[in-house]
Amino acid sequence: MTTDTDPPPATDGKHPVTILAGPYGHPVHPILVTVPIGAWIASLVFDVVSRAGDDAATFADGSYWLIGIGIVGALAAATFGFLDLLAIPTGTRAFRTGLLHMALNLAVVALFAVGFALRRSQLDEPDGTPLGLLVLSLVALALLGAAGWLGGKLTYRYGVRVVDEATQAEADRT
Repeated sequence: MTTDTDPPPATDGKHPVTILAGPYGHPVHPILVTVPIGAWIASLVFDVVSRAGDDAATFADGSYWLIGIGIVGALAAATFGFLDLLAIPTGTRAFRTGLLHMALNLAVVALFAVGFALRRSQLDEPDGTPLGLLVLSLVALALLGAAGWLGGKLTYRYGVRVVDEATQAEADRT
């Protein structure tokens, strides 16, 4: 029996709730998060270039579309992340960490959605991305980094959706 302070047993939280979440040991969620992370980081680069480069409007527009791609990708990743969360036993540190990871990521999506809506009216702006929207993206990316750290903790500390020790040993022999 585990207590509130003990990490969950090695097998808890390692099995998918449904095959849609990915096969055992190979979840879909970590694969999908690369889309919004990449799109949002690229959007920040486009924002900086729009303020410092020669073709401000083009880069500001590109950033707008990258943020939109990131939002769609994040919602897809969140769906699979939620399925992974359901596999974690409630009342454990891992589950609370998963809830915080989810809450931070939803806040990031909300911040980028606000930025996306505000940018809509500023497409083709000759001066590039307004400084306030660039700062909003920086704040959202800082929160994304914290959420990613928690996601790593779920995997590497609590072993969520990671193959069990017997399967790891079997792989070492082959």
